[in-house]
Amino acid sequence: MERSGLVRMFGFPATLIHGDPLVLDRWLWLRRRLPATQGALQVLDVGCGTGAFTIGAARRGYRALGLSWDERNQHVAAERARVCGASAATFRIVDVRALDGEHDLIDSADVVLCLENIEHILDDAKLMRDMAACLKPGGKLLLTTPNVHYRRITRDDDGPFRPVEAGGHVRRGYDEVRLVELCRQAGLSDERISYCSGFLSQKITWLMRVLSDVHPLLAWGAVLPLRPLPPLLDGAVTRMLRWPAFSICLEARKPG
Repeated sequence: MERSGLVRMFGFPATLIHGDPLVLDRWLWLRRRLPATQGALQVLDVGCGTGAFTIGAARRGYRALGLSWDERNQHVAAERARVCGASAATFRIVDVRALDGEHDLIDSADVVLCLENIEHILDDAKLMRDMAACLKPGGKLLLTTPNVHYRRITRDDDGPFRPVEAGGHVRRGYDEVRLVELCRQAGLSDERISYCSGFLSQKITWLMRVLSDVHPLLAWGAVLPLRPLPPLLDGAVTRMLRWPAFSICLEARKPG
């Protein structure tokens, strides 16, 4: 399926159902922490992928800048923003490992987003310090990353996790202790740790991955009718089964 075809047909919601169901879980977590505003606040999306969360922030009234090293993804993201009418979403090609070299971003952001990116970066402490430096005093970091205690969805989730930044995960994930430690090393105050993507999302993602080996369109079509289930039922089912969430979520603040 052409990468932005669904977005042209259905607009912004299609950016959240283009891939596996875990993407929508992250957006629902994020949206609750991005109250609608009127364009006075700046969001910096570190490791923005194809721009779904940058565009989502812009649609909620933020000036949103998405950063990624991937030039092709940045072109896709910019096109999707145009199609979605999100003129406040812009994109810049930046290797986030060198975020400290983007001097105009220092003290620029009211909110920094980092969703499922830090697990790709070897020097996670430096990335956390750099993101903290980009926040204005009183600004907030919203971060998600794999929960180190997850149960694998498919075999690749068990690694191997090699110390090479070649696009994959360099570590399995994080627990609360490590995230709090990273915050404190970066001069951030951890406010809340929560979790997202429970049992139903993980099992639907398993189905999508398995069927994708047959044909991507088969996988997408089979999973589409199941996508409404996790937002409605995942919390209760996950608690009942005591199933570990796939992602751990951090809210932290830079002292004012």
